[in-house]
Amino acid sequence: MLPCTKSTWPPRLVTVPGLHGSEGAHWQTWLERQFARSLRVEQNDWDAPDLAIWAQSLRDLLARERGPFVLAAHSFGCLVAAHALQQTSFANDVVGVLFVAPASPQKFTFAGPFEARRLGVPSILIASETDPWMSLAGSRELAQRLGSAFVNLGDVGHINTAAGFGPWPRAKYFVDTLVHCAAPLRFREENVEPVQYAFG
Repeated sequence: MLPCTKSTWPPRLVTVPGLHGSEGAHWQTWLERQFARSLRVEQNDWDAPDLAIWAQSLRDLLARERGPFVLAAHSFGCLVAAHALQQTSFANDVVGVLFVAPASPQKFTFAGPFEARRLGVPSILIASETDPWMSLAGSRELAQRLGSAFVNLGDVGHINTAAGFGPWPRAKYFVDTLVHCAAPLRFREENVEPVQYAFG
């Protein structure tokens, strides 16, 4: 394998929780234990969602730590992750994003303006047919606007602890999929010395 001079590989997992954070039994907490050197973005007040402030916390974390990164966001955290990536270019640092049960931007208009624009990185959006925070149609439209692959899990509520999502191997599968999709891109960051060949 060629050495990577600008970043480490594989990417570090960064979880982006939603409103009230993610407790110990939550799938995000379980997922963090499946990857070495995983990180979680922290907020000063998990009960006061503010899109700009929360997105800045994520950007600060990514600027502080060494990438590359793959993000796994839940609920309002999905809006935070998308907003952060649209406001600042982390194209060289974030190689993929997993959006799980995104909250409807209409339900969080008080948290600041949100515009869904196509991301510059691969992403997967996981939705539910019975999510009280976002309709299936709304999730599908958001996935289209972000340029995300769309997965409908069916009747699974908000895909949180209350819906039975503690240990969740499929979450790791989705993250691994994003990492494998991004793997060839790492060679763009590698400085390879030219080789001269003598013929004859």
